[in-house]
Amino acid sequence: MINNCAQPDLKMVTNEWLDWLLHERKISTNTVDGYGRDVRSFFSFLTEHFGFKPGMQDLQTLKARNFRAFLSKRKSDGLTGSSIARAISSIRSLFRFLKENYNIENCAIDILKRPRAKQLVPKALTIKDALEVINTTKKITMSTWIGKRDHALFLLLYGGGLRIGEALSIRTNQLSEKDKIIVRGKGGKQRLVPILPIVYDSIQEYILECPYDLFEKNSLFVGQRGQPLNPGVAQRCMRKVRALLSLPETATPHSLRHSFATHLLAGGGDLRTIQELLGHSSLSTTQRYTKIETTKLTSVYDAAHPRAKRE
Repeated sequence: MINNCAQPDLKMVTNEWLDWLLHERKISTNTVDGYGRDVRSFFSFLTEHFGFKPGMQDLQTLKARNFRAFLSKRKSDGLTGSSIARAISSIRSLFRFLKENYNIENCAIDILKRPRAKQLVPKALTIKDALEVINTTKKITMSTWIGKRDHALFLLLYGGGLRIGEALSIRTNQLSEKDKIIVRGKGGKQRLVPILPIVYDSIQEYILECPYDLFEKNSLFVGQRGQPLNPGVAQRCMRKVRALLSLPETATPHSLRHSFATHLLAGGGDLRTIQELLGHSSLSTTQRYTKIETTKLTSVYDAAHPRAKRE
């Protein structure tokens, strides 16, 4: 939400824009939060730059140099090229919304160029490290059911290539079939994810051990008090495991998703299949993994994944 960094009229329409992104455009909560932070930073900069909080009409008077000064400030603050590119996208999106709904227009923003974001190579774990991470989750807690919960969660991230948010949004009644599940990814897009037998069995063990009725709660993964599990809990668990195994800081819950894709590719997984499994809208995003492994792509998921066969 936009609070004390703009005039009331601009706060109102900006919050309306954020609500529209979330509920009409179905953009993920994390992305909308990022857009909100970008715009708050922009409004705070304008307040400092001009000496007063901006309103809707003030946005029409901005010059190209004002936008460039904001981007220069963000760069001096240490933002990466990708973060600056997102800031430009955020501000452009707001101005499009203002033009279409309130006839507020400023052509100066059109001359801004997005910096070319550096294509980062995903940081995957080795197969050995990924399996050690998963198996260690049971050993770092005194509570049996929490150990089984964390084991099932991490195994699902690695065995299905899910984002942490996707895994934590799964409802218990979605497990009606043993071999597949439909998850909701970025932008509300749904995709079918195969569930390996070892993953399904681990989830069932957790459900049986959990002291809460997960079908009544309707959240598959819950915390100590029975509330939907917070991502921070999984991240803390990974930090403990990382310390025990002397793994680098790049070992995160999300790195299990990277490991899923990397190990499939190394095993001969088809790039298009991996794209669908990960829920990438663009093949170019999936092609980042070819920088890690360049093995010939011929096989499909069941034959390629290192955990496809039960031990």
